[in-house]
Amino acid sequence: MSTMLLQGIIPPITTPFYPDGSVYYKKIEHNVERYSRTPVAGIGVLGSTGEAVMLSDQEQRDVLRAAMAAAAPHKVMIAGTGRESVRETLLLTEYAAELGYDAALVRTPHFYRTQMNPASLLAFYRTVADRAPIPVLIYNVPPFTAYNLPAEIVIELAEHANIIGIKESSGDIEKIRLMVERTRHIQRKATVTETFDAVTPRMLKAVQKNSDSGGELVSVASLTGSAKPSSSAVNVVSGIKIRQKEVGFQVLAGAAQKFHPSLEAGAVGGILAFATPVPTACYEIFAAWKEGDQELARLKQERISKAAQRVASELSISGIKHALDFNGYYGGAARLPLLPLTAEIKAEVEGLLADIRN
Repeated sequence: MSTMLLQGIIPPITTPFYPDGSVYYKKIEHNVERYSRTPVAGIGVLGSTGEAVMLSDQEQRDVLRAAMAAAAPHKVMIAGTGRESVRETLLLTEYAAELGYDAALVRTPHFYRTQMNPASLLAFYRTVADRAPIPVLIYNVPPFTAYNLPAEIVIELAEHANIIGIKESSGDIEKIRLMVERTRHIQRKATVTETFDAVTPRMLKAVQKNSDSGGELVSVASLTGSAKPSSSAVNVVSGIKIRQKEVGFQVLAGAAQKFHPSLEAGAVGGILAFATPVPTACYEIFAAWKEGDQELARLKQERISKAAQRVASELSISGIKHALDFNGYYGGAARLPLLPLTAEIKAEVEGLLADIRN
């Protein structure tokens, strides 16, 4: 099993619809092409923000295909594949892997909440991770599932070679700190570029396809880290200069209004719904933090906190979609029973975003 580097900002993109409610695939492509030109590290498809639970099985597959077709090869692509059963989760994960997705984001099963004891959750994630052809990210999202995966279970699951991290959307900073501290001993080799950006098998394939010389063939060992070159050694594979980097269990924050405190607690980045309408404003927090400028990171956080809380957390999908329309992406309507915003609330959203459009 190979791991991969996760860091920076990953917007979990929305699913656009025509006024009649059918999926507007052209607008998925339009949005993804635009995200590909921003400094985000990757793109998340079929997350909560993507209204995945509102889509048919076929629509989910078609959305995954449309987003992948439009994405730039150097962006990490994450597919939301979590379903209530292991079987359905694996079917969608295998399909995402065939399309070239780099990792699967698997939310906690929650419908039979009273039965979701530690043994059930451990069995669910271990079985998925054992059989998934791509790395797995746990997805804990209590605001939607009304189930909060205990840190102890996450810490136990972190030992699995194919579970590489978690998207933690509880907004609980202490929980992030605890998970980071208690998984610190986990070190795995991941392939990265010379400048320490993520490299995945799909990215290398894309470069090889585009390279006139054909590049070198990629050895599986060089991707899984089993070749064990020293971390300082740079190899050229398919025309990309790559090296190996030690990465641990990677915690990604899910609450934009608490992004900077999450980074301070040990998160490596964020899959942030609020980054969907304003990716660059969220990226600026990460960039300042990465440079060690805590004061600037705090100021950049302050700049978005109120808008993130109101638009992404309180108004949720309809708020995010209106923010997209306001900021030059395609938002459109959500699927019923999610209602469109009133004119008054639309004006409020526009007021909140007036200074952070980018």
